[in-house]
Formats: sequence, C-alpha cells, structure tokens
Amino acid sequence: MKTFFKLEEKKTNFKQEITAGITTFLTMAYIIFVNPNILSASGMDKGALISVTCLAAAIGSIICGIWVNVPFAMAPGMGLNAFFTYTLVLGAGATWQEGLGVVFISGILFIILTLFGFREKIIETIPIELRLAIGAGIGLFIAFLGMNGMGLIVSNPATLIGLGPMKLNLVLGLLGFLIMGILEIKRVKGGILIGILITTFIGMIAGIVEIPQQIFSFPPSIAPIAFKLDILGALKVAFIGPIFSFMFVDLFDSLGTIVACANEANMVEKDGKIKDINKILEADAIATVIGSVLGTSTTTTFVESAAGIAVGGRTGLTSVVTGLMFLLALFFSPLIEIVPVFATAPALILVGVYMFKNLLDINFHKIEVAIPCFLTIIMMPLTYSISTGIAFGFISYLAVNMATEMRKKIPLTMWLIGLISLIEIAKEPIAKLLSTLF
Repeated sequence: MKTFFKLEEKKTNFKQEITAGITTFLTMAYIIFVNPNILSASGMDKGALISVTCLAAAIGSIICGIWVNVPFAMAPGMGLNAFFTYTLVLGAGATWQEGLGVVFISGILFIILTLFGFREKIIETIPIELRLAIGAGIGLFIAFLGMNGMGLIVSNPATLIGLGPMKLNLVLGLLGFLIMGILEIKRVKGGILIGILITTFIGMIAGIVEIPQQIFSFPPSIAPIAFKLDILGALKVAFIGPIFSFMFVDLFDSLGTIVACANEANMVEKDGKIKDINKILEADAIATVIGSVLGTSTTTTFVESAAGIAVGGRTGLTSVVTGLMFLLALFFSPLIEIVPVFATAPALILVGVYMFKNLLDINFHKIEVAIPCFLTIIMMPLTYSISTGIAFGFISYLAVNMATEMRKKIPLTMWLIGLISLIEIAKEPIAKLLSTLF
C-alpha cells in the first residue's frame, strides 16, 4: 500500500491518511441526511435513498482514491439534488425515472467532453463571472429551500411569500442553524453533522421526533429506485436544457473544488497546471453515471475534501478511507431515517452561505457583467429553477454584449450555449409546435 499510494513520495503515512479520511467524512456526512430528504420529495423511496447516497459516495470516493490517487471525496452534490427534485421533477413535470435518465445522459456527455478535450473549450468560452454567478445563485436557491423546509418562509397569497408562524419545528430549526454557525466559526470538524444530530436529539426530548427502536440494522434495499432510470424518456426536447444544465453545474462545481483543494494538496505543477485534472473529472463523470443507475442525482467532487487535506491527506488512501466510512454508515440507517426536515434544513442554509461567497469575485461595477450575473442569481429562487437561472444568464450576457465591443470576441461555442439556453426557456411552445407538426 505504501508503494501503490506513494506515501513516502508524498511525505505522508498511514496514520495521517486515515485521520484525514475520517475528517473528510465527518465534514461531508451531512449529505447522508440531506440528500434523501431532498430527493424523496420527488417521490423516490427515502430508505432506498439513504443506502444509495452512501453507496454513491463510497464508490465515487474509492474510484478517485484508487484510480487517480488524490485525496478528493465524492458524493451526490448539493444544488444538483435540489435541481433534480424542484426544477426537473416538480417543476418540469418529469418522472423521477426520467430525471435519473437525464442525469445519466449528462454524465455520458461529460465523459465525452473530457475524453475529447472539449471541456477546456467550454471552460474558456464561458466568462468567469457567469461561472461564479451560477455558484452563488445555486447557493441562494438551496438556502431558500432550507428556509422553506424549516418553515421560516411560507407561501402567502398577498405577497407570494411571507414569514412563517413561530412553531416548535421552526424554533428548533433556527436553534440548529445557530449551533452549526457557532461550530463552523470555532472550526469544529463536522460542525454541520453535529448540528443536525443535536437538533434531532432536542426534537426527541421535545417529543416531535420519533425515538429509534434500534441503532444498527442491515441497509435498506435499493430495489425501489436502483436500475429504474428511463433513458429513452429523457430524450425529449424539453429535457435538452436540464441535461446541459446538469453538465455545466457539475463541471463548474468540480473545477471549483479541484482548484480550491489542489494547492494545499501539492497538486499544482510549475507551469500552473493541476496534475491529473482530466482523470479527476473523468472519475467525477463515471461516478455520476454509476450514481444515476443506482438511483441518485449527480455525484460530484466535494469541497469538504479540503478538511482532510488540511490535516495532512495527500494521497488516494484518504479518499478510500472516506469511502469506507460511507459504507460503514449504511448500517446506521435506523438513526438516519428519523432525522427530520427541520434538522437538515439549516444545513442547506449554511451550505448556501458558503456558495454565495462567490459574489465577492464578481465585478458588479461593470453593467455588462452585473446584468447577466444578477439575472442568473435572482432567477433561480424566483422561478424555483436552476436551469432557468442559467439560461437567463447566458441569454442576457449575449444580448447585453451585442451593444459592446465584446460582441466581436464572443466565440461560436458561446452562441451555441445561448441557443440551448433559449430552447430551455421556450421549451413549452417548442414542444407544442413539434407535437403539432409530428
């Protein structure tokens, strides 16, 4: 194992790598609770989702550890799971089986883009400001979902949304958010996970959370959702936008994570390039395809990997240990199943805060930058759709820059992305037209 993972070459050891792997797991284990809560709203079986979330995280992390030998962990991505449920299934009317088909196709396209070098062209084409705005917009969207989940904001016929009634669920949710915030300020490893567990325990004391009858059990069966993806059903005009949105968001999310963690992990070469970045992205895409077959939304590289790297993780052994911890978590499903929405909702808000920090690197003094970025960010929560926000961002960028000298520098690839975005916004009339014609 020393030879395989090159421990001595990377100046690390078994104890350091195992400690790093456990640290990474603790910082991202909240996904075991949050992902099933979000995806089950689409009609998927929650027990099966617990097992699949653990399996997808374990498989993705172990692939990254053994194949690429880097300390990056993977799991079903935040924002992408919300996109799956609230934009694609509840918003666009897709079945969850078709939704998994969309995820599968986006993963295959991601693999093709990476293998043939198109990934670099797409990245170079899309302005950095739009990439940052997409991340910030997703952060605002999932924070909005968290506030709604705990009852902080509710629908209001007069004002569309309003402040919810101060019920016990909301009080405990706000308390959980406060606990998570304090733990994050104190830099406590696994602060979000600890906050979820404390909030759940207080809910038990208050009598609004069921006390589990057992702690250990065999993992819930994945049969209700595994291998149920509908690939043919996903091949519709209406799903062109979501397919590319999944691919774009996963691409930006993964790249942002890799860039953020690469320097500390000593992966940046002298010319500034990140070592094995293509293999990491390929592993990400393969994990997405496997995850969609098992029954979950897009699997992506987690920025929480930085926690393990910070305590000394330098090789793939860190990721393998993280993956094994997710497999161990499979046998704690009785505890996971009783965790209420008001305990996981604060995690969504806090993750949204972290993602919203992208705004700091956007130059809003330039109106040609401010308009598309603002529309990208604001349209996601207001339309309850990540893909709609992305589409408005691309279209407005092209429209605004037609009036500037930048129009001469906009590459063809960006115009093609704009066309895809236009199809996404106008998918309903286009679908009706095609239905009439054919």
